Amino acid sequence: MDPIRNPFAPGAGSQPPELAGRDEIIREAEIALKRILQGRHDRSQILLGLRGTGKTVLLNKIERLAEEAGYLTSFIEAPEDKSLAELLYPRIHQVLRKLSIVENAKEKAYSAMRALRGFASVFKIEVGDFSLSVDPEAGTADSGNLEFDLSDLFVRVGEAAKSADKGWALLIDEMQYLNEKELAALIVAIHRVNQKQLPVIMFGAGLPQIAALSGDAKSYAERLFKYPPVGALDQEAAVSAIKEPISEEGEHIESDALDLIVERTEGYPYFLQEWGYQAWNTADQSPISRHDVERASETALKRLDDGFFKVRFDRLTPKEREYVIAMAELGTGPYRSSDVADHLGEPPSKLGPRRAQIINKGMIYSPEYGDIAFTVPMFDDFLRRTMVKPS
Repeated sequence: MDPIRNPFAPGAGSQPPELAGRDEIIREAEIALKRILQGRHDRSQILLGLRGTGKTVLLNKIERLAEEAGYLTSFIEAPEDKSLAELLYPRIHQVLRKLSIVENAKEKAYSAMRALRGFASVFKIEVGDFSLSVDPEAGTADSGNLEFDLSDLFVRVGEAAKSADKGWALLIDEMQYLNEKELAALIVAIHRVNQKQLPVIMFGAGLPQIAALSGDAKSYAERLFKYPPVGALDQEAAVSAIKEPISEEGEHIESDALDLIVERTEGYPYFLQEWGYQAWNTADQSPISRHDVERASETALKRLDDGFFKVRFDRLTPKEREYVIAMAELGTGPYRSSDVADHLGEPPSKLGPRRAQIINKGMIYSPEYGDIAFTVPMFDDFLRRTMVKPS
């Protein structure tokens, strides 16, 4: 079949042709956006899920909904090597420049610019091309305490947006890379703009541990945010994610071929896109058959092994690799930390720092106390397939 017409999009954050099984999350986000803009209370949201479940795709969708609703948006991805203050500065500057050309918001935008200047100065942010030609306002967002200063700054931005009859939506991906102080400051800032009924809302996305980390940072985070889970698609949604794009191209896929794709991918959106992409390219003609999918599975697995899985495995040190391989050798998770220690023949206390480092790298997480699991679906299969030596 013509690869140019292949509708599938296997890539990090790539918009799939059919955003199946996420209607409720999208609907709740849309309601929250409209309520906040009308001055009504609603909660910010943090999407929780493993790698490859489509969290970034959903954030991109929510960003478009926010823009359509009348928000100015700021999308950032939290890396491991940059501070939250550095990430926010150019995005907030961009928002304030847009607000400053609205007649009713000029005064408030100027005030927010002064607060941003003080914020940049106290946190020693390299302003580069984003320099501000205003004087800082003494005593606003310049204490050096991120909790206080971020709250001041968010309030000023919210006031400017309100004056312009706009809202501000902040979207943060990979939230697990924020440190505890940054997470706490973010929570306090959102809490403060909520109290003042300002049109500011945040949508975040991260690995499952973010809910617990938020609660550790500030006890009221559970009441401040919704935490929609973003997991594997159910059978109906997974079938739709494959079948509908093919049908829209005027082609067909056999039902047993669909079932095999869902079985092999376990319903995870990233894998569905990969298998759909390879099945289309493998098939000589429509309809795509089960035999086509079986042949495509070899290519799909190789692509995942060489890319999606290997990139993550390569980030680990030799000792960290030894740890995750031991997990995989125990079978399918979640795993007891004590069982992994026994398998490696070392006391759990000695392995604690190693486990913590792997968690910090976003490779594993703790679904419950004493348990660990991979953040990457089917990663244990990859390790058993490529790293575990036959006994």
